[in-house]
Amino acid sequence: MLLELLWLLMPWSVALLFLGRLRPCPAVPRGLDIARIRVSVIIPARNEGARLPALLASLEAQDHTNREVIVVDDGSTDGTAALARAAGAITLSVGGPAPGWLGKPHACWVGAKRAGGELLLFLDADTELEPGGLKRIVAAHARWGGLVSVVPYHRMVRAYERLSAYFFLVAVGSTRSFTLVGDALPPNASFGPCIACARPDYFRTGGHRLVRSEVLDDVALARQMARRGVRAHNFIGRGTIAFRMYPNGLRDLADGWTKNFGQGATSTDIWSVILIAGWIWGSAGVIDAAVRVSLTEGFTDLAAAGVAGYFAYAAQIRWLLGRLGNYGPIAALSYPLSLLFFVWVLLRSLYLTLVRNRVRWKDRSIAVRPPARAAQGTQKAGAVVPLHQDAGGIGGAAVEHHQHADGPGIPGEEGQRQHPG
Repeated sequence: MLLELLWLLMPWSVALLFLGRLRPCPAVPRGLDIARIRVSVIIPARNEGARLPALLASLEAQDHTNREVIVVDDGSTDGTAALARAAGAITLSVGGPAPGWLGKPHACWVGAKRAGGELLLFLDADTELEPGGLKRIVAAHARWGGLVSVVPYHRMVRAYERLSAYFFLVAVGSTRSFTLVGDALPPNASFGPCIACARPDYFRTGGHRLVRSEVLDDVALARQMARRGVRAHNFIGRGTIAFRMYPNGLRDLADGWTKNFGQGATSTDIWSVILIAGWIWGSAGVIDAAVRVSLTEGFTDLAAAGVAGYFAYAAQIRWLLGRLGNYGPIAALSYPLSLLFFVWVLLRSLYLTLVRNRVRWKDRSIAVRPPARAAQGTQKAGAVVPLHQDAGGIGGAAVEHHQHADGPGIPGEEGQRQHPG
Protein backbone atom coordinates (compact mmCIF):
# COMPACT_ATOMS: atom_id res chain seq x y z
CA MET A 1 0.00 0.00 0.00
CA LEU A 2 2.86 2.38 0.79
CA LEU A 3 4.20 2.33 -2.75
CA GLU A 4 0.72 2.89 -4.18
CA LEU A 5 0.15 5.79 -1.80
CA LEU A 6 3.48 7.42 -2.66
CA TRP A 7 2.67 7.09 -6.36
CA LEU A 8 -0.77 8.68 -5.92
CA LEU A 9 0.58 11.51 -3.76
CA MET A 10 3.43 12.60 -6.02
CA PRO A 11 1.25 15.34 -7.58
CA TRP A 12 0.05 16.33 -4.09
CA SER A 13 3.37 18.02 -3.39
CA VAL A 14 2.92 20.45 -6.29
CA ALA A 15 0.49 22.57 -4.26
CA LEU A 16 3.12 23.05 -1.58
CA LEU A 17 5.59 24.14 -4.26
CA PHE A 18 3.23 26.79 -5.60
CA LEU A 19 1.40 27.77 -2.40
CA GLY A 20 3.79 26.84 0.38
CA ARG A 21 4.56 30.46 1.26
CA LEU A 22 1.21 32.24 1.55
CA ARG A 23 2.42 35.52 3.03
CA PRO A 24 -0.17 37.94 4.40
CA CYS A 25 0.08 41.67 3.94
CA PRO A 26 2.28 42.46 6.97
CA ALA A 27 1.51 44.75 9.86
CA VAL A 28 2.92 48.27 9.75
CA PRO A 29 6.49 48.14 11.10
CA ARG A 30 7.17 50.27 14.15
CA GLY A 31 8.88 53.50 13.19
CA LEU A 32 7.72 53.51 9.55
CA ASP A 33 6.21 56.94 8.85
CA ILE A 34 3.44 56.61 6.28
CA ALA A 35 1.10 59.35 7.49
CA ARG A 36 2.57 61.79 4.97
CA ILE A 37 1.72 59.54 1.99
CA ARG A 38 -1.30 60.87 0.14
CA VAL A 39 -3.39 57.99 -1.21
CA SER A 40 -5.86 58.21 -4.08
CA VAL A 41 -8.30 55.31 -3.82
CA ILE A 42 -9.76 54.66 -7.29
CA ILE A 43 -12.86 52.46 -7.57
CA PRO A 44 -14.15 51.45 -11.03
CA ALA A 45 -17.83 50.63 -10.66
CA ARG A 46 -20.58 49.42 -12.97
CA ASN A 47 -23.98 48.70 -11.40
CA GLU A 48 -22.43 48.23 -7.97
CA GLY A 49 -25.14 49.97 -5.96
CA ALA A 50 -25.62 46.93 -3.72
CA ARG A 51 -21.94 46.47 -2.89
CA LEU A 52 -20.29 49.87 -3.11
CA PRO A 53 -21.68 51.26 0.20
CA ALA A 54 -19.84 48.62 2.27
CA LEU A 55 -16.51 49.53 0.66
CA LEU A 56 -17.06 53.25 1.10
CA ALA A 57 -18.02 52.72 4.77
CA SER A 58 -14.88 50.65 5.35
CA LEU A 59 -12.77 53.42 3.79
CA GLU A 60 -14.40 56.03 6.01
CA ALA A 61 -13.42 53.96 9.06
CA GLN A 62 -9.72 53.72 8.11
CA ASP A 63 -7.16 55.41 10.35
CA HIS A 64 -5.02 56.52 7.39
CA THR A 65 -6.81 59.81 6.78
CA ASN A 66 -4.47 61.29 4.19
CA ARG A 67 -6.56 60.06 1.28
CA GLU A 68 -9.10 60.84 -1.39
CA VAL A 69 -11.71 58.46 -2.78
CA ILE A 70 -12.58 58.51 -6.49
CA VAL A 71 -15.44 56.42 -7.87
CA VAL A 72 -15.56 56.06 -11.66
CA ASP A 73 -19.10 55.12 -12.67
CA ASP A 74 -18.88 53.07 -15.87
CA GLY A 75 -22.34 53.63 -17.35
CA SER A 76 -24.32 52.27 -14.40
CA THR A 77 -28.12 52.13 -14.46
CA ASP A 78 -28.70 51.44 -10.76
CA GLY A 79 -27.74 54.73 -9.11
CA THR A 80 -24.13 53.82 -8.36
CA ALA A 81 -22.97 57.39 -9.02
CA ALA A 82 -25.59 58.90 -6.72
CA LEU A 83 -24.54 56.58 -3.89
CA ALA A 84 -20.90 57.52 -4.37
CA ARG A 85 -21.64 61.25 -4.33
CA ALA A 86 -23.82 60.89 -1.23
CA ALA A 87 -20.90 59.20 0.54
CA GLY A 88 -18.64 62.15 -0.28
CA ALA A 89 -16.53 60.44 -2.94
CA ILE A 90 -15.23 62.28 -5.98
CA THR A 91 -17.52 60.84 -8.65
CA LEU A 92 -16.65 60.61 -12.33
CA SER A 93 -19.27 59.35 -14.76
CA VAL A 94 -18.41 57.79 -18.11
CA GLY A 95 -21.02 56.47 -20.51
CA GLY A 96 -18.88 53.45 -21.32
CA PRO A 97 -15.35 52.66 -22.48
CA ALA A 98 -13.63 54.67 -25.19
CA PRO A 99 -13.02 52.92 -28.54
CA GLY A 100 -10.41 50.19 -28.20
CA TRP A 101 -10.80 49.99 -24.44
CA LEU A 102 -12.59 47.60 -22.10
CA GLY A 103 -14.63 49.04 -19.28
CA LYS A 104 -12.47 48.41 -16.22
CA PRO A 105 -9.09 49.49 -17.65
CA HIS A 106 -10.74 52.61 -19.04
CA ALA A 107 -12.37 53.48 -15.71
CA CYS A 108 -9.08 52.93 -13.87
CA TRP A 109 -7.21 55.17 -16.33
CA VAL A 110 -9.83 57.93 -16.07
CA GLY A 111 -9.66 57.77 -12.26
CA ALA A 112 -5.86 57.84 -12.23
CA LYS A 113 -5.80 60.97 -14.40
CA ARG A 114 -8.07 62.73 -11.91
CA ALA A 115 -6.14 61.52 -8.85
CA GLY A 116 -3.94 63.85 -6.84
CA GLY A 117 -2.24 61.38 -4.48
CA GLU A 118 1.31 60.08 -4.73
CA LEU A 119 0.08 56.51 -4.26
CA LEU A 120 -2.70 55.15 -6.50
CA LEU A 121 -4.77 52.36 -4.96
CA PHE A 122 -7.21 50.60 -7.29
CA LEU A 123 -9.98 48.71 -5.48
CA ASP A 124 -12.84 46.67 -6.91
CA ALA A 125 -16.26 47.80 -5.72
CA ASP A 126 -17.01 44.44 -4.11
CA THR A 127 -14.04 44.62 -1.74
CA GLU A 128 -14.08 45.79 1.87
CA LEU A 129 -11.09 46.95 3.89
CA GLU A 130 -10.50 45.51 7.34
CA PRO A 131 -9.72 47.93 10.18
CA GLY A 132 -6.20 49.19 9.58
CA GLY A 133 -6.14 47.55 6.15
CA LEU A 134 -5.35 50.75 4.26
CA LYS A 135 -2.31 51.38 6.47
CA ARG A 136 -1.06 47.85 5.80
CA ILE A 137 -1.29 48.32 2.04
CA VAL A 138 0.39 51.73 2.15
CA ALA A 139 3.15 50.37 4.40
CA ALA A 140 3.69 47.35 2.13
CA HIS A 141 4.19 49.64 -0.83
CA ALA A 142 6.50 51.89 1.17
CA ARG A 143 8.67 48.84 1.96
CA TRP A 144 8.60 46.94 -1.34
CA GLY A 145 7.68 49.56 -3.95
CA GLY A 146 6.72 48.45 -7.43
CA LEU A 147 3.22 47.10 -8.01
CA VAL A 148 1.76 45.84 -4.71
CA SER A 149 -1.38 43.75 -4.94
CA VAL A 150 -3.39 41.83 -2.37
CA VAL A 151 -5.77 38.94 -3.04
CA PRO A 152 -8.78 39.65 -0.79
CA TYR A 153 -9.89 37.13 1.81
CA HIS A 154 -12.88 35.33 0.28
CA ARG A 155 -15.98 35.67 2.43
CA MET A 156 -18.87 33.40 1.46
CA VAL A 157 -22.43 33.23 2.73
CA ARG A 158 -24.26 30.63 0.64
CA ALA A 159 -23.19 27.05 -0.01
CA TYR A 160 -22.84 27.38 -3.80
CA GLU A 161 -20.16 30.07 -3.39
CA ARG A 162 -17.77 27.41 -2.07
CA LEU A 163 -17.68 25.87 -5.53
CA SER A 164 -15.04 28.53 -6.18
CA ALA A 165 -12.52 26.43 -4.22
CA TYR A 166 -10.53 25.05 -7.15
CA PHE A 167 -10.70 28.29 -9.10
CA PHE A 168 -9.35 30.25 -6.17
CA LEU A 169 -6.50 27.84 -5.51
CA VAL A 170 -5.50 27.66 -9.17
CA ALA A 171 -5.81 31.41 -9.68
CA VAL A 172 -3.63 32.22 -6.68
CA GLY A 173 -1.11 29.44 -7.38
CA SER A 174 -0.67 30.26 -11.06
CA THR A 175 0.59 33.77 -10.26
CA ARG A 176 3.84 32.25 -8.87
CA SER A 177 3.56 34.71 -5.97
CA PHE A 178 3.76 32.26 -3.07
CA THR A 179 6.25 29.59 -4.14
CA LEU A 180 8.77 28.03 -1.79
CA VAL A 181 11.62 29.75 -3.64
CA GLY A 182 10.26 33.15 -2.61
CA ASP A 183 11.43 36.23 -4.49
CA ALA A 184 13.84 34.19 -6.60
CA LEU A 185 10.89 33.47 -8.92
CA PRO A 186 9.13 36.74 -9.80
CA PRO A 187 5.33 36.81 -9.96
CA ASN A 188 3.75 36.76 -13.41
CA ALA A 189 0.48 38.44 -12.42
CA SER A 190 -1.16 40.75 -9.92
CA PHE A 191 -4.53 40.60 -8.18
CA GLY A 192 -6.93 43.07 -9.79
CA PRO A 193 -9.27 43.67 -6.83
CA CYS A 194 -6.49 45.50 -4.93
CA ILE A 195 -3.49 47.07 -6.69
CA ALA A 196 -1.25 49.87 -5.41
CA CYS A 197 1.29 51.74 -7.51
CA ALA A 198 3.25 54.97 -7.11
CA ARG A 199 1.90 57.72 -9.34
CA PRO A 200 5.23 58.33 -11.15
CA ASP A 201 5.64 54.61 -11.93
CA TYR A 202 2.08 54.36 -13.19
CA PHE A 203 2.27 57.23 -15.67
CA ARG A 204 5.88 56.59 -16.67
CA THR A 205 5.05 53.05 -17.77
CA GLY A 206 1.61 53.80 -19.18
CA GLY A 207 -0.52 52.18 -16.46
CA HIS A 208 -3.82 50.82 -17.69
CA ARG A 209 -3.18 52.19 -21.17
CA LEU A 210 -0.88 49.19 -21.56
CA VAL A 211 -3.78 46.78 -21.04
CA ARG A 212 -6.67 48.77 -22.45
CA SER A 213 -8.19 45.81 -24.34
CA GLU A 214 -7.19 42.98 -22.00
CA VAL A 215 -9.91 40.89 -20.34
CA LEU A 216 -7.34 39.75 -17.74
CA ASP A 217 -6.11 43.28 -17.15
CA ASP A 218 -4.51 42.46 -13.78
CA VAL A 219 -2.37 39.66 -15.24
CA ALA A 220 -1.34 41.75 -18.23
CA LEU A 221 -0.68 44.86 -16.11
CA ALA A 222 1.84 43.05 -13.90
CA ARG A 223 3.66 41.61 -16.90
CA GLN A 224 3.74 44.85 -18.88
CA MET A 225 4.93 46.92 -15.93
CA ALA A 226 7.57 44.33 -14.99
CA ARG A 227 9.03 44.71 -18.49
CA ARG A 228 9.35 48.41 -17.71
CA GLY A 229 11.08 47.88 -14.37
CA VAL A 230 8.08 47.91 -11.99
CA ARG A 231 7.96 44.47 -10.34
CA ALA A 232 4.87 43.00 -8.69
CA HIS A 233 4.79 42.08 -4.99
CA ASN A 234 1.74 40.06 -3.98
CA PHE A 235 0.17 39.20 -0.63
CA ILE A 236 -2.87 37.41 0.74
CA GLY A 237 -5.52 39.61 2.26
CA ARG A 238 -6.56 37.97 5.53
CA GLY A 239 -6.75 40.80 8.08
CA THR A 240 -6.32 43.47 5.38
CA ILE A 241 -9.05 43.26 2.74
CA ALA A 242 -11.93 40.92 1.94
CA PHE A 243 -14.62 40.43 -0.68
CA ARG A 244 -17.67 38.37 -1.51
CA MET A 245 -17.16 37.51 -5.15
CA TYR A 246 -20.38 36.24 -6.69
CA PRO A 247 -23.40 36.74 -4.41
CA ASN A 248 -26.10 36.65 -7.12
CA GLY A 249 -26.46 32.93 -7.65
CA LEU A 250 -24.81 30.02 -9.42
CA ARG A 251 -25.08 31.66 -12.86
CA ASP A 252 -23.24 34.71 -11.56
CA LEU A 253 -20.50 32.43 -10.21
CA ALA A 254 -20.20 30.48 -13.46
CA ASP A 255 -20.14 33.62 -15.64
CA GLY A 256 -17.52 35.26 -13.45
CA TRP A 257 -15.06 32.37 -13.62
CA THR A 258 -15.89 31.69 -17.29
CA LYS A 259 -14.81 35.22 -18.17
CA ASN A 260 -11.33 34.67 -16.78
CA PHE A 261 -10.23 31.08 -16.86
CA GLY A 262 -10.07 30.13 -20.53
CA GLN A 263 -7.80 33.02 -21.40
CA GLY A 264 -5.90 32.59 -18.15
CA ALA A 265 -5.12 28.97 -18.97
CA THR A 266 -3.86 29.88 -22.44
CA SER A 267 -1.69 32.76 -21.20
CA THR A 268 0.01 30.99 -18.27
CA ASP A 269 3.53 29.65 -18.81
CA ILE A 270 3.62 26.02 -19.90
CA TRP A 271 5.46 24.66 -16.86
CA SER A 272 2.95 26.17 -14.45
CA VAL A 273 0.11 24.71 -16.52
CA ILE A 274 1.70 21.26 -16.52
CA LEU A 275 2.40 21.23 -12.78
CA ILE A 276 -0.99 22.61 -11.76
CA ALA A 277 -2.75 20.23 -14.14
CA GLY A 278 -0.77 17.41 -12.52
CA TRP A 279 -2.02 18.43 -9.08
CA ILE A 280 -5.61 18.57 -10.33
CA TRP A 281 -5.20 15.19 -12.04
CA GLY A 282 -3.80 13.73 -8.84
CA SER A 283 -6.77 14.97 -6.80
CA ALA A 284 -9.04 13.18 -9.27
CA GLY A 285 -6.83 10.09 -9.36
CA VAL A 286 -7.19 9.32 -5.67
CA ILE A 287 -10.99 9.47 -6.03
CA ASP A 288 -10.79 7.07 -8.96
CA ALA A 289 -8.61 4.70 -6.96
CA ALA A 290 -10.86 4.89 -3.91
CA VAL A 291 -14.19 4.48 -5.71
CA ARG A 292 -13.76 2.74 -9.08
CA VAL A 293 -11.09 0.28 -7.94
CA SER A 294 -13.08 -0.60 -4.82
CA LEU A 295 -16.18 -1.29 -6.91
CA THR A 296 -14.45 -3.31 -9.62
CA GLU A 297 -11.59 -5.07 -7.83
CA GLY A 298 -12.48 -4.90 -4.16
CA PHE A 299 -10.64 -3.10 -1.38
CA THR A 300 -7.15 -3.69 -2.72
CA ASP A 301 -3.97 -1.92 -1.66
CA LEU A 302 -4.57 0.58 -4.48
CA ALA A 303 -8.11 1.27 -3.25
CA ALA A 304 -6.85 1.73 0.32
CA ALA A 305 -4.17 4.09 -0.96
CA GLY A 306 -6.88 5.97 -2.82
CA VAL A 307 -8.88 6.48 0.38
CA ALA A 308 -5.77 7.66 2.24
CA GLY A 309 -4.88 9.93 -0.69
CA TYR A 310 -8.36 11.43 -0.73
CA PHE A 311 -8.05 12.46 2.92
CA ALA A 312 -4.54 13.78 2.27
CA TYR A 313 -5.85 16.01 -0.53
CA ALA A 314 -8.83 17.08 1.60
CA ALA A 315 -6.49 18.05 4.48
CA GLN A 316 -4.20 19.98 2.13
CA ILE A 317 -7.13 21.80 0.51
CA ARG A 318 -8.54 22.61 3.94
CA TRP A 319 -5.23 24.12 5.07
CA LEU A 320 -4.80 26.20 1.93
CA LEU A 321 -8.39 27.40 1.74
CA GLY A 322 -8.35 28.31 5.42
CA ARG A 323 -5.72 30.94 4.62
CA LEU A 324 -7.66 32.31 1.66
CA GLY A 325 -11.31 32.36 2.77
CA ASN A 326 -14.01 31.03 5.10
CA TYR A 327 -14.50 27.83 3.10
CA GLY A 328 -14.73 25.53 6.11
CA PRO A 329 -14.06 21.78 6.41
CA ILE A 330 -17.12 20.69 4.40
CA ALA A 331 -15.78 22.44 1.29
CA ALA A 332 -12.54 20.49 1.65
CA LEU A 333 -14.18 17.11 2.26
CA SER A 334 -16.54 17.65 -0.68
CA TYR A 335 -13.80 18.82 -3.02
CA PRO A 336 -14.89 16.37 -5.77
CA LEU A 337 -17.96 18.60 -6.32
CA SER A 338 -15.77 21.68 -6.70
CA LEU A 339 -13.52 19.71 -9.06
CA LEU A 340 -16.44 18.73 -11.32
CA PHE A 341 -17.67 22.34 -11.40
CA PHE A 342 -14.15 23.56 -12.15
CA VAL A 343 -13.76 21.19 -15.12
CA TRP A 344 -17.17 22.15 -16.56
CA VAL A 345 -16.57 25.90 -16.29
CA LEU A 346 -13.01 25.59 -17.64
CA LEU A 347 -14.24 23.71 -20.73
CA ARG A 348 -17.00 26.27 -21.20
CA SER A 349 -14.52 29.11 -20.87
CA LEU A 350 -12.08 27.54 -23.34
CA TYR A 351 -14.90 27.11 -25.86
CA LEU A 352 -16.08 30.72 -25.53
CA THR A 353 -12.50 32.02 -25.59
CA LEU A 354 -10.98 29.92 -28.37
CA VAL A 355 -14.03 29.18 -30.56
CA ARG A 356 -16.60 31.92 -29.99
CA ASN A 357 -14.02 34.61 -29.06
CA ARG A 358 -16.55 36.20 -26.71
CA VAL A 359 -17.27 36.15 -23.00
CA ARG A 360 -20.12 37.82 -21.17
CA TRP A 361 -19.78 40.05 -18.11
CA LYS A 362 -21.59 43.03 -16.59
CA ASP A 363 -24.27 43.01 -19.32
CA ARG A 364 -21.58 43.29 -21.98
CA SER A 365 -20.36 40.80 -24.56
CA ILE A 366 -16.59 41.17 -24.76
CA ALA A 367 -14.33 40.16 -27.64
CA VAL A 368 -11.38 38.27 -26.16
CA ARG A 369 -9.09 38.54 -29.19
CA PRO A 370 -9.03 41.09 -31.98
CA PRO A 371 -10.72 39.93 -35.20
CA ALA A 372 -8.65 39.65 -38.34
CA ARG A 373 -10.08 42.87 -39.76
CA ALA A 374 -9.24 44.95 -36.70
CA ALA A 375 -6.04 46.17 -38.28
CA GLN A 376 -8.10 47.71 -41.09
CA GLY A 377 -10.13 49.64 -38.55
CA THR A 378 -13.39 47.71 -38.86
CA GLN A 379 -13.33 46.63 -35.21
CA LYS A 380 -11.02 47.38 -32.32
CA ALA A 381 -9.35 44.74 -30.19
CA GLY A 382 -11.38 44.18 -27.08
CA ALA A 383 -14.36 46.04 -28.53
CA VAL A 384 -17.44 45.97 -26.33
CA VAL A 385 -20.89 45.13 -27.69
CA PRO A 386 -23.57 46.21 -25.17
CA LEU A 387 -26.30 43.67 -24.50
CA HIS A 388 -28.58 46.58 -23.72
CA GLN A 389 -28.35 50.31 -24.22
CA ASP A 390 -26.06 51.86 -21.60
CA ALA A 391 -27.36 54.81 -19.69
CA GLY A 392 -25.83 58.15 -20.39
CA GLY A 393 -23.99 60.31 -17.90
CA ILE A 394 -25.54 60.96 -14.54
CA GLY A 395 -26.20 64.53 -13.52
CA GLY A 396 -25.35 66.29 -10.29
CA ALA A 397 -21.73 67.17 -9.65
CA ALA A 398 -20.33 64.33 -11.72
CA VAL A 399 -17.44 64.81 -14.09
CA GLU A 400 -17.97 63.35 -17.54
CA HIS A 401 -15.00 61.97 -19.47
CA HIS A 402 -15.10 61.64 -23.24
CA GLN A 403 -13.50 59.12 -25.54
CA HIS A 404 -10.01 60.53 -25.87
CA ALA A 405 -9.00 59.47 -22.39
CA ASP A 406 -5.90 57.69 -23.66
CA GLY A 407 -4.31 60.85 -24.97
CA PRO A 408 -1.69 62.92 -23.17
CA GLY A 409 -2.60 65.71 -20.84
CA ILE A 410 -2.93 66.67 -17.21
CA PRO A 411 -4.69 63.98 -15.16
CA GLY A 412 -8.19 65.06 -14.24
CA GLU A 413 -8.42 67.81 -16.83
CA GLU A 414 -8.38 66.44 -20.34
CA GLY A 415 -11.70 65.32 -21.72
CA GLN A 416 -13.81 66.52 -18.78
CA ARG A 417 -16.62 68.93 -18.38
CA GLN A 418 -18.21 69.92 -15.11
CA HIS A 419 -21.95 69.57 -14.93
CA PRO A 420 -23.87 72.17 -12.99
CA GLY A 421 -25.23 71.04 -9.69
